[in-house]
Amino acid sequence: MKKLLAVLLAALLALACCSAFAEEIDADLIAAAQEEGELVVYGSCEEDYLAAATRHFEELYGIKTQYQRLSTGEVPTKIEEENGNPSADVWFGGTNNPYDEAAAKGLLDNSYVPANAAHLTKDIYKNPDGYWYGIYTGILGFMANKDELDRLGLEAPQTWDDLLKEEYKGLIWLSNYNTAGTAKLVVNTMLQMKGHDEGIQYLVDLDKNIQVYTKSGSGPSKNVGTGECTIGIGFLHDGVTQIVDNGYENIQLIIPADGTTCEIGPVAIFKGAKHPNAAKLFMEYALSPECVELADDNGSYQFLVLDNAEQPQAAIDFGLDPSLVWDGYDFAEAAANTAANVEAVINALGDAADDRFQTE
Repeated sequence: MKKLLAVLLAALLALACCSAFAEEIDADLIAAAQEEGELVVYGSCEEDYLAAATRHFEELYGIKTQYQRLSTGEVPTKIEEENGNPSADVWFGGTNNPYDEAAAKGLLDNSYVPANAAHLTKDIYKNPDGYWYGIYTGILGFMANKDELDRLGLEAPQTWDDLLKEEYKGLIWLSNYNTAGTAKLVVNTMLQMKGHDEGIQYLVDLDKNIQVYTKSGSGPSKNVGTGECTIGIGFLHDGVTQIVDNGYENIQLIIPADGTTCEIGPVAIFKGAKHPNAAKLFMEYALSPECVELADDNGSYQFLVLDNAEQPQAAIDFGLDPSLVWDGYDFAEAAANTAANVEAVINALGDAADDRFQTE
């Protein structure tokens, strides 16, 4: 009787929300998830979007949903320390490199294949072994404060090699290689584009011009408009947020002319999740227009990777076209070597950057 009531409630909720997404989801899964009654989400996207997505999920299904915002570099460390007893059920947003690291360590569950994954537009937008599925993609590039550059009599950098110029010494912000998925992507990009040893040397040389390494990948973008950071390295949609939502029209967005790469923002279930059915239901939700289109209303302007979702107009208006990224980037190589690549860069830097690596 209890299960029957749960199934009926699930059906009523699906009809009540008038959502094509909800109507497509198996009623038994909804009922099982509601019987568990709770869900805990670790989110590595921006907090406004994370809060909106989890709140909407709770409203749709009546499942108490808690979230904690952590950088993508922090999540695998936290889950690994919990030794098979994770304090969260799902991981939402961020960049895919740390997800691959977590999968390699046995921290993610690939036993569930979400039906909504059929709407992914490319195979690269999912882990080949099913450990994560993409919800958005973002372009790696530079953000520059035009007022500060004018004051200093400088032109904005147009290439990765430009960032090494003496004139930019102490003007560049990047995120911490240990804590931010954005910085891990920078490492993999440079090592793949330039070759392993040359890429490491490039990052050692770049360090001479870095003023601050922020904990989070979006840290540089949040300080460009104010002028505290003159040139930030990060995802360009974070720059769009600062222009559109915070009114910093002095920010210039730059796609490096010598090539760049993109992130894939995934969703995944933690192995040993305490609420496995709620986690599966959240996977379906995360891969639906119901969820991903909330990003545009909450200051997140990444390109969406689902064929049934409407792209954010701001990303289109600023020319952030994912087709502009370097097509030679090897996601599989990055997945296999991220940890070793980051370690090699940290070792090459020695003590040079330790006192500037922000972790709080």
